[in-house]
Amino acid sequence: MKLLKKQISAKDGSGFVSLLPNTPEDLWHTYNLLQKGDRVRCTTLRKVSKESSTGSVTSSKVRMNLTIEVTKVEFFKDSLEVRISGPNSAESAHVRMGAFHTLTLELDRQFSIEKDCWDQIYLDRIEEACNPERGAEIACVVMSGGLAHVCLVTGSVTVTKARIDVNIPKKRTGSSSHAKATTKFYDAVYRAILTHVAFDKIKCVLLGSPGFQKDDFFKYMLAESVRRDDRPLIENKGKFVLCHSSSGHKHAIEELFSDPSITSKVTETKLSKEIEVLNKFMRLLDTHPEKAYYGYFHVQKANEELAIDSLLISDELFRSSDIVERKKYVALVESVRERGGTVYIFSTMHGSGQQLQQVSGIAAILRYPLPDLDELEEIAAAHEAGLIEEEDAEDELSAGERKRREEARIREDMADMGFN
Repeated sequence: MKLLKKQISAKDGSGFVSLLPNTPEDLWHTYNLLQKGDRVRCTTLRKVSKESSTGSVTSSKVRMNLTIEVTKVEFFKDSLEVRISGPNSAESAHVRMGAFHTLTLELDRQFSIEKDCWDQIYLDRIEEACNPERGAEIACVVMSGGLAHVCLVTGSVTVTKARIDVNIPKKRTGSSSHAKATTKFYDAVYRAILTHVAFDKIKCVLLGSPGFQKDDFFKYMLAESVRRDDRPLIENKGKFVLCHSSSGHKHAIEELFSDPSITSKVTETKLSKEIEVLNKFMRLLDTHPEKAYYGYFHVQKANEELAIDSLLISDELFRSSDIVERKKYVALVESVRERGGTVYIFSTMHGSGQQLQQVSGIAAILRYPLPDLDELEEIAAAHEAGLIEEEDAEDELSAGERKRREEARIREDMADMGFN
């Protein structure tokens, strides 16, 4: 992503940015920047009809600049497109004010986004998207039987570049059909890797399968690369890392990053760090639940106690159409950072983000245990049931905290006086 122009007021955060997407991942970042009520300006084609003095009507497609007020945003993960709809909000020679139009944001086509307030999450997203060191960090190939997926894994998305599905018959005595089908399958995977993996940008290629299929394919690939004199594979064979996966489906990629021996080799990638901290949270939830909180209410109370060491939050929560709801999560993120915590924003385009979404989309690893979990759960349940307002919950919690501290002080005083 290229940042062409940025004009944001330091007073109220209003302003606009002009961007130029270069990669499919840039469109995912764009989708996360857009929200209902934003104004987007870009070039588009519109069919324009003209009536001549004789009464004949001619139609032609005209390229023009349109500014629309966003009412709907859609992201198509298969085609990696962003489509926005809304009424025209600026004067145009060909389109009347208020006329609805749909724009498709495409690669290598400039557009501008204007907001009433650019909060810190938006600004962080722009900085991440425009980081020149960002890009496809890892390529993953998972296979099982005659099924294989070749994917590129970046910081925010897992893009499927090729899906290979070849019917491989069972081995039969005196028949060579199994060997021929296997060779055909390996050749298809070989060509997919050569076509879609840019070795000058890729740090490593994870090759996974159940059993020894990955080892057989790797031997085939090395022999074929020498025979065909494919220099990219010969020169980068050291980037291939063989590991175990349960299947050849795309979801098996998350298993590769969960392997400790693999994690040590890809420790600098954004996804590996997210998977590591998510696994740590899941372990604590099982062994020390008093140090692992999830759900907004519990996490917010832990933040008030300055207890959050790591905050895990899904980017889905920032796409809420409710401005108040979004600001609630933005304020929590900023507060955790100000108090020395680390914030991990998970992409729902990765399996780890989808897994976090199943536990409310927000979780926290605490610096120290908070023993009043039962009290918090009772208040949270009453709050969700609408029995008490949030302010009442805070008062009740603080009263309980005061009682606990008073009892602890009394016990200390009695111990000082020699009473056990």
